[in-house]
Amino acid sequence: MVLVRSLLILAFVLLAAAACSHRAPPAQPENACSIFAQYPAWRRATERAERRWGISQGTQLAFVKRESSFQANARPPRTRRLIVLPGPRQSSARGYAQALDATWDWYRNDTGNRSARRTNFADAVDFIGWYASMSRRLSNISLDDPRNLYFAYHEGHGGYNRGTHRSKAWLQRAASQVEADARRYDSQLRSCPRRGWFRS
Repeated sequence: MVLVRSLLILAFVLLAAAACSHRAPPAQPENACSIFAQYPAWRRATERAERRWGISQGTQLAFVKRESSFQANARPPRTRRLIVLPGPRQSSARGYAQALDATWDWYRNDTGNRSARRTNFADAVDFIGWYASMSRRLSNISLDDPRNLYFAYHEGHGGYNRGTHRSKAWLQRAASQVEADARRYDSQLRSCPRRGWFRS
């Protein structure tokens, strides 16, 4: 009985530690300067992804905001069985970027970043940058076109090339919001106060 109790306590502590290891969403998610003031490591991560892949920091933030609301452990809701019983989740998407299992494996294999985790912000924005670079290559989308980059992100390159996004009014609205967020974030970052936390 003592052993069982000890194991239960250990499991609870480990779960609590895992839950606490992820940062809370930023207090002011509409303002890029505030986000990076709160989490300077996120600024460095988005700068690295921008240098590596050519996608703006604002576009990276806009994708994360849309996909997970800056929640590290975000996952699609479960389906319901018999109204009340929880069923399987709608997809394997998870983490800041809501990357699917197969697409995440593609990213890890293609980049050699085998230890990447979807709950790690730096890995998530690197994934977003990598996917945007694939969208440029496979779908001829400019890296300065957040709207169409988001269509390809959501529909996949095959779906985007077939035009599956054109008949989805809700997705059109979502992509417009992503574009507006990306432009706003990039504009904010150009005029952030140059205080200590923002210096390179």
